[in-house]
This record gives sequence, C-alpha cells and structure tokens, in this order.
Amino acid sequence: MKKTASEAINYRRSTRIYKDEPIDNEKVKRCLINASLAPTSSNLQLWEFYHVTSSDILEKLSVACFNQNAAKTAQQMVVVVTRKDLWRKRAQANIEFLDKAFDKPDLEPRLQKRKKQATDYYKKLIPTIYSDVFGLLGFVKYWIFQIIGLFRPIYRQTRLSDMRIVAHKSAGLAAQNFMISMAAIGYDTCPMEGSDTLRVKQILKLPRGAEINMIIGCGIRDDKGIYGPRFRVPFENVYFER
Repeated sequence: MKKTASEAINYRRSTRIYKDEPIDNEKVKRCLINASLAPTSSNLQLWEFYHVTSSDILEKLSVACFNQNAAKTAQQMVVVVTRKDLWRKRAQANIEFLDKAFDKPDLEPRLQKRKKQATDYYKKLIPTIYSDVFGLLGFVKYWIFQIIGLFRPIYRQTRLSDMRIVAHKSAGLAAQNFMISMAAIGYDTCPMEGSDTLRVKQILKLPRGAEINMIIGCGIRDDKGIYGPRFRVPFENVYFER
C-alpha cells in the first residue's frame, strides 16, 4: 500500500544491503518522473538521470563506488548528473514554452507584461549570470555585484563555482523527490557520494560538462541493510523562529 508523504519520509532509510530480489524498472522510472518535477533554480532543470539496470554497468559502477555494500548489492542504480553546461539550451526551452503558453490573439495587457518579464529573464538575466570565460568573467561580475550590493539588495552568486553549487542544489532536490517516491512504494535507496566520479563519467560515457551529483543504490532492504536506529540531533538545536 502506498504511503503518505510523512510515512514515506519516516520509512526512508539509507539502505546498505539489499535483498537479492528484482525491482520493477517501470516503477523506478515513474519515481524518476517525480524527481523531474522537483523545484529547480530558474526552472532551468540542469539535471539528467541515468537509470542503470544493466548487470554489466552495475558491476562497473560498484567498483567505481569502491564496492561498498550499498552499490554491490543494489538491484539498480540511479546516477544523478548536473548539466550546468546546458543552460543555454534549457533557457531557450523555457522561452519556447512561454511563446506557446501565451500564444493568444487577444492577450490581455497584464499577461503580455508577464510574458515580456519572463522572456527578458531568460534572454537577458540568465546569460548575464551564467556566461563566463575560464571563471574570469564571473570574478568581475562578483565584485561589481558586491559593490552594487552596498546600496541595494542584489543577487551575489555569480562566479563559476556559485553556479555549480546552484546546479547541484537543484539536483539534490530532485534526488530527494526520487528517494521519497521510492519509499512511498516500499522500495529502498541509498545516496552515495563515495565514488570515483571520473570513472563513473567514463562508464556512462558522459560529456565533459557533466558532473556527478550522487549515485543512488536501489532495491528492497535486507534486515541487515539498516545499520542501526536513526539518529538526529535534537530538533531544537536546528530550529529557529524569528
């Protein structure tokens, strides 16, 4: 039986050992569709999801993940990849969507204004933020924005490293959507950061601009797969109301 959001969140644990029991490819794929619905900075969706079901590739990825149990016993894996290099293509996709969404002969003025604002955002602001030349342009933009920020609020994360962080944050949100969706149908996952990311890229034949966000082992938990009770620092240590 499917779980509620709270039940799925509580059920989800990082599972290190999986049963030798197959899981349904299509169900995992549907959970990845949920992943693609996650919120993402500027709706650029600078992510890709590699759903690995091939036993040969699973074995190679396990080695690249240092043969940790969460990889070695996984029935399937999902590799979450960031594609900051695709920002131009994804911005253009948003512009084309806006053109279709607002393609009406008698568009009222407020919607015309909304369309123009959104289109200008993707045609002007996004290139200003994402364009860079070996990190130099980002450095210049950073200091210009810091100076402007002395006088008014302004977006300050404009360096190459900042935009990488933005892409990885969005990919992390998508990964969480996926893992909670898996938990909701009784499947288990383990997000792994421990891997040789260069070898992972080579195994999956990824382009240079792609970066590995995380690798997620998938399967059905073995009794020994949960390594102990859940520990969290007291909530009052991390919750602050202002």
